[in-house]
Amino acid sequence: MEFPKDLKFAKSDEWVRLEGKTATIGISDYAQSQLSDIVFVEVTAAVGETLDQGASFASVESVKAASEVYLPLKGKVVAVNDGLPGTPELINSDPYGKAWMIKVEIADAGQAAGLMDAAAYAKYCDERSH
Repeated sequence: MEFPKDLKFAKSDEWVRLEGKTATIGISDYAQSQLSDIVFVEVTAAVGETLDQGASFASVESVKAASEVYLPLKGKVVAVNDGLPGTPELINSDPYGKAWMIKVEIADAGQAAGLMDAAAYAKYCDERSH
C-alpha cells in the first residue's frame, strides 16, 4: 500500500496534494483497496463552485459498496477530472496520479494543518486493519 510523502490525508481517506494555493484531491490507495473493484465514479462538484470543508463532492461505487467522497479543505473548484467517469478503474490502478478527482483553490490554508502526513495516515490505516 502506498502513502506518498508529498501528500496530506484526511480521516475520511481523501488525499491532498498542495501546490501553492491549489489542492488536488482524490481517494487514497487504502480507500480503493477497501472498496475493491471500482465500477462507477460521479464527481458532483462543478468548476466555479465553492464548497465547504466536509462537503460531499463525488461518489464512488465498487462491486462491494458505494461511498461518498468529502472535501478535506474548503475551496473553489478550479478543475474536475472529466475522464474519470469513463475510466473508474483508474482509482484502483493509479489512485495518486491519473485518478485525481478535483482541484480546488484553497479558501483557508490553515485547514491543511488538520490533515495527516503520510506516516500518521499509514499508522491510522494500520490501526483500522486490526
